[in-house]
Amino acid sequence: MNGEFPNIKKWIVFYPVYINSKKTVAEGRRISLSKACENPTCAEIGDCCSHLKLPYAIEIDKAYPRDFMQRGRVRVLLKMEDGTLFNPAISSRKQLMLHIAELVPRHPGRTKKQEPPSTSGAGPSKSGKGGKKKR
Repeated sequence: MNGEFPNIKKWIVFYPVYINSKKTVAEGRRISLSKACENPTCAEIGDCCSHLKLPYAIEIDKAYPRDFMQRGRVRVLLKMEDGTLFNPAISSRKQLMLHIAELVPRHPGRTKKQEPPSTSGAGPSKSGKGGKKKR
Protein backbone atom coordinates (compact mmCIF):
# COMPACT_ATOMS: atom_id res chain seq x y z
CA MET A 1 0.00 0.00 0.00
CA ASN A 2 2.81 2.42 0.80
CA GLY A 3 5.28 2.92 -2.05
CA GLU A 4 8.25 4.10 0.02
CA PHE A 5 8.80 0.68 1.67
CA PRO A 6 9.59 -1.77 -1.15
CA ASN A 7 10.52 -4.97 0.72
CA ILE A 8 7.37 -6.11 2.55
CA LYS A 9 8.64 -9.70 2.81
CA LYS A 10 10.34 -8.84 6.11
CA TRP A 11 7.28 -7.18 7.64
CA ILE A 12 5.22 -8.81 10.38
CA VAL A 13 2.34 -10.99 9.12
CA PHE A 14 -1.00 -10.33 10.84
CA TYR A 15 -3.98 -12.59 10.10
CA PRO A 16 -7.44 -11.49 11.32
CA VAL A 17 -7.82 -14.91 13.01
CA TYR A 18 -5.19 -13.84 15.58
CA ILE A 19 -7.66 -11.48 17.29
CA ASN A 20 -10.99 -13.18 16.44
CA SER A 21 -13.04 -13.97 19.55
CA LYS A 22 -15.05 -16.60 17.62
CA LYS A 23 -11.92 -18.78 17.20
CA THR A 24 -10.20 -20.99 19.75
CA VAL A 25 -6.48 -21.03 20.48
CA ALA A 26 -6.23 -24.27 18.49
CA GLU A 27 -7.89 -22.53 15.53
CA GLY A 28 -5.37 -19.68 15.65
CA ARG A 29 -6.40 -17.03 18.18
CA ARG A 30 -3.31 -15.54 19.85
CA ILE A 31 -4.72 -13.19 22.49
CA SER A 32 -7.06 -13.77 25.41
CA LEU A 33 -10.76 -14.14 24.72
CA SER A 34 -11.65 -11.14 26.88
CA LYS A 35 -9.44 -8.84 24.78
CA ALA A 36 -10.30 -10.31 21.36
CA CYS A 37 -12.90 -8.81 19.01
CA GLU A 38 -15.59 -10.48 16.93
CA ASN A 39 -14.82 -11.29 13.26
CA PRO A 40 -12.29 -8.57 12.30
CA THR A 41 -11.59 -7.92 8.61
CA CYS A 42 -8.34 -7.02 6.84
CA ALA A 43 -9.70 -3.58 5.95
CA GLU A 44 -10.52 -2.83 9.60
CA ILE A 45 -7.06 -3.98 10.70
CA GLY A 46 -5.48 -1.82 7.99
CA ASP A 47 -7.45 1.22 9.14
CA CYS A 48 -6.34 0.58 12.72
CA CYS A 49 -2.70 0.38 11.57
CA SER A 50 -3.02 3.72 9.81
CA HIS A 51 -4.60 5.16 12.99
CA LEU A 52 -1.56 3.89 14.93
CA LYS A 53 0.71 5.48 12.27
CA LEU A 54 2.20 2.14 11.20
CA PRO A 55 2.96 1.30 7.55
CA TYR A 56 0.91 -1.68 6.35
CA ALA A 57 0.04 -3.65 3.24
CA ILE A 58 -3.14 -5.72 2.77
CA GLU A 59 -2.71 -9.01 0.88
CA ILE A 60 -6.21 -10.14 -0.13
CA ASP A 61 -5.15 -13.26 -2.06
CA LYS A 62 -3.35 -14.90 0.88
CA ALA A 63 -5.10 -17.45 3.11
CA TYR A 64 -4.58 -18.54 6.70
CA PRO A 65 -2.85 -21.97 6.63
CA ARG A 66 -4.98 -23.61 9.36
CA ASP A 67 -8.23 -22.46 7.75
CA PHE A 68 -7.80 -21.74 4.05
CA MET A 69 -11.32 -20.30 3.79
CA GLN A 70 -10.12 -17.29 5.82
CA ARG A 71 -8.86 -15.02 3.04
CA GLY A 72 -6.57 -12.03 3.49
CA ARG A 73 -3.77 -10.92 5.74
CA VAL A 74 -2.07 -7.66 6.68
CA ARG A 75 1.68 -7.01 6.66
CA VAL A 76 2.81 -4.43 9.23
CA LEU A 77 6.19 -2.72 9.69
CA LEU A 78 6.96 -2.11 13.38
CA LYS A 79 10.64 -1.09 13.11
CA MET A 80 12.65 0.88 10.61
CA GLU A 81 15.81 -0.62 9.14
CA ASP A 82 17.96 1.06 11.81
CA GLY A 83 15.87 -0.58 14.56
CA THR A 84 13.89 2.44 15.76
CA LEU A 85 10.17 1.93 16.30
CA PHE A 86 7.54 3.64 14.15
CA ASN A 87 5.24 3.86 17.17
CA PRO A 88 7.05 3.76 20.54
CA ALA A 89 3.93 2.38 22.25
CA ILE A 90 4.08 -0.79 20.10
CA SER A 91 7.29 -2.77 20.29
CA SER A 92 6.14 -6.37 19.70
CA ARG A 93 3.60 -8.45 17.78
CA LYS A 94 1.63 -9.12 20.94
CA GLN A 95 1.28 -5.41 21.74
CA LEU A 96 0.20 -4.80 18.14
CA MET A 97 -2.49 -7.49 18.42
CA LEU A 98 -3.78 -6.06 21.70
CA HIS A 99 -3.90 -2.47 20.38
CA ILE A 100 -5.68 -3.48 17.17
CA ALA A 101 -8.17 -5.72 19.01
CA GLU A 102 -8.98 -2.72 21.19
CA LEU A 103 -9.49 -0.40 18.18
CA VAL A 104 -11.49 -2.68 15.84
CA PRO A 105 -14.80 -2.62 17.81
CA ARG A 106 -14.75 1.22 17.65
CA HIS A 107 -14.16 1.19 13.85
CA PRO A 108 -16.64 3.52 12.06
CA GLY A 109 -17.71 0.82 9.58
CA ARG A 110 -18.44 -1.58 12.42
CA THR A 111 -20.80 0.76 14.24
CA LYS A 112 -22.85 1.23 11.06
CA LYS A 113 -23.18 -2.55 10.53
CA GLN A 114 -25.13 -3.04 13.74
CA GLU A 115 -28.12 -0.96 12.56
CA PRO A 116 -31.06 -3.16 11.47
CA PRO A 117 -31.52 -3.19 7.68
CA SER A 118 -34.75 -1.66 6.40
CA THR A 119 -36.95 -4.09 4.50
CA SER A 120 -39.71 -3.15 2.09
CA GLY A 121 -42.66 -5.49 1.51
CA ALA A 122 -43.40 -4.24 -2.01
CA GLY A 123 -41.87 -7.26 -3.76
CA PRO A 124 -43.73 -9.28 -6.39
CA SER A 125 -45.91 -12.09 -5.04
CA LYS A 126 -47.51 -15.12 -6.71
CA SER A 127 -51.22 -15.59 -6.89
CA GLY A 128 -52.61 -18.36 -4.71
CA LYS A 129 -54.05 -20.34 -7.58
CA GLY A 130 -51.65 -23.22 -8.31
CA GLY A 131 -52.15 -26.05 -5.85
CA LYS A 132 -51.71 -29.81 -6.18
CA LYS A 133 -53.43 -31.44 -9.13
CA LYS A 134 -55.70 -34.43 -8.58
CA ARG A 135 -55.09 -37.52 -10.65
